[in-house]
Amino acid sequence: MPASRREFVYGMGAIAAFTMFSRNLFSIDRTEPELILYNGNIWTVNPRQPRAQAVAISGGRFLAIGSNDEVLTLAAGNVKKLDLGGKTVLPGFIDAHSHPAEAGLSHLRMVDCDLRSIADILKALRERASKTPPGEWVLGFKYDDTKPVEGRPLTREELDTAVPLHPTYVQHRGGHTAWVNSQAIKLAKIDDHTPDPPGGKYDRDPATGHLTGHVRETGRETFDKIIPSHFTRDDHREGVRLISQRMTRTGITSVTDAMGTPEDLRAYQDAREAGQLKMRVYCHIYQAFMDQMLAAGVKTGLGDEWVKVGAQKMICDGSISERTARLSQSYVGRPDDFGILVTSEEELYQQARKAHAAGWQLGTHANGDVGIDITLRVYERLQKEMPRKDARYRLEHCTVVNDSLIARIKALGAIPTPFSTYAYYHGEKMKEYGADRVNHMFALRSFIDAGIRPTQASDYPPGPFEPMMALQSEVTRTDAKGNVWGPQQKITLEEAIRVGTMNGAYASYEENLKGSIEPGKLADLVVLGRDLFKEDPYNIINIPIERTMADGQWVWES
Repeated sequence: MPASRREFVYGMGAIAAFTMFSRNLFSIDRTEPELILYNGNIWTVNPRQPRAQAVAISGGRFLAIGSNDEVLTLAAGNVKKLDLGGKTVLPGFIDAHSHPAEAGLSHLRMVDCDLRSIADILKALRERASKTPPGEWVLGFKYDDTKPVEGRPLTREELDTAVPLHPTYVQHRGGHTAWVNSQAIKLAKIDDHTPDPPGGKYDRDPATGHLTGHVRETGRETFDKIIPSHFTRDDHREGVRLISQRMTRTGITSVTDAMGTPEDLRAYQDAREAGQLKMRVYCHIYQAFMDQMLAAGVKTGLGDEWVKVGAQKMICDGSISERTARLSQSYVGRPDDFGILVTSEEELYQQARKAHAAGWQLGTHANGDVGIDITLRVYERLQKEMPRKDARYRLEHCTVVNDSLIARIKALGAIPTPFSTYAYYHGEKMKEYGADRVNHMFALRSFIDAGIRPTQASDYPPGPFEPMMALQSEVTRTDAKGNVWGPQQKITLEEAIRVGTMNGAYASYEENLKGSIEPGKLADLVVLGRDLFKEDPYNIINIPIERTMADGQWVWES
C-alpha cells in the first residue's frame, strides 16, 4: 500500500526541518536524490508512515519515502533508479549484543568446532596439530557439547589421544567454559588438588577426583593467561573485515560489540579507514580496561555513526547455553547446582560506580534471575546515590525473569538484550531449565507488554547471528526439530522486526539516527528475496537476503 499524500508531504517537511535545525548531525547539500529505489514493498517501522513503495536516498540518508509516483517525481537527470520488483524491504537489522572483533580473530586462527560428531571435532583438531609445531597451542572455538551425535561432551582422554604433543584448548561456543588436554593442564600448573578459583570451577570426576579437563567461568582465565597472543594490528583489522562481511550478508547493518577492548576499538577504526568496515559498531568496553579509558576522558558516545564507544561492560553470572547462569532454583536433574556467580554484588557495584559517575552507560551480563536481581540492585543503588537522567542501564541477556524483576526493569527504564536465536538453535538445552521456567526466558512478550524495549541480540559466537533465524525463533519459539520452548513468550512478526531495528537503535541512544526508514535517518536497509509476511512462520529462516545497504551503499548483493 503506497503512502498517502499527507504522509509523503509530512516526510518532505520533516527532512527540510531536520536539515535546517540539525546540521550538526548531518548535512544535505541538495534536495535531489542520488538513488531511488521504487516498486518495493517497504516496511518502514515508522508508525506515522508504516508502508511505502519507494525511497529516495542522498548523502547516505533517506531523503523521502512515499509512493512510486511521489518519489520518482524527485528524480533529476543523473539519479540512479532501481526497480525492486515488488521485493520486501526492511530497515537494516541491529544485533545489539555480539562479539564481532573477537569472533573475527577466532575465524582467522582457531579451529571451527561447530561440527556434529566428536569424531569430526577430533579429526579437525588433529589436522590443525599436524600443521602446528609441537609444543604450540591448538585452539578451537564454537564447540557445543549438546550438538554431537554421541550425546556427551568431549573428554580429556580423547583430546590427549588426538593431540598428544600440543597443549589444546577448545572453547564452548557460549564462551564461558572450555575443554583442555593434559598438556594444557600441565602448563597451567594445576592438578587434582588445586582449589576452584573464585567465580569458577575445575570439574573433577566424582569417582576419582581427577580433573576432567572441563573448566568453567573464571577457571578459563587460568588458561587464557598462558595462551600466547600472536595477533598483529593487521590481524585485528583483517578479523573485523572478515566478520563484517559475514554479518552484512545476512542483513545486519549495525552491531554492539558487547565486550570490546581498546585494541578492538582501534581495529574497527583501522577497518573503516581501509574501507573494509561495512556495518556500524557500538563498542562496549570491558571493565578491566576502564581506568585507561577514564584517564583519557573517553566515555559513552564518543565517535560517529560508524564507530562509537558504548557502555562499560561487566559480568555478574554465568551462561545459559552452558548451564552456568545463577538461578534461584536448581537446574533440572541437578538438585545441588544453582549455577555460578562470577562477580559479587559489592564488587560489581565498585566496578560500576566509577564509570556511572563519569557519565558512562552501564551494561552488565546477567542471565539467571539471581544475577538479574543483583544487577538491578546495583543499578538502583547508583540511581539513588547519583541520579542520572536517561541512563539506559543495559541488562545484557536478562534471560530468566519474573514479574517482580520485570517491574523493576520498567521502573529503571533499563534495556534487556535477550538471546534472539536461542529457542531455535539451543532448544535441546532448555529441558535443563524446565517448562515453567522456559516460559519466563527470552521474555519478549512480557517485556513488550510491560512497555520495556528489548532488543535482538545473537551474542555470536554463542548464538547464530542470522536475523531471519531470530525472527522465526521469536515468533514461533520452536527449535529446529519442531519442539516448542516457552510458548507464552511468542510475539508477532511486526513486533519482532521492531525489536531487531528500532529497539536496537534505542539501546545505543541512536533512535533518531537509525532503526527505521524515514527522512533524515541513515540509509541502512535490507532487501529480502520473499515477503516474510506471506511466508509460513516456520520457514522464515529460509528467506534469502538479496541485498544489504549501509549508508546508501550496497554492502552485500547476492
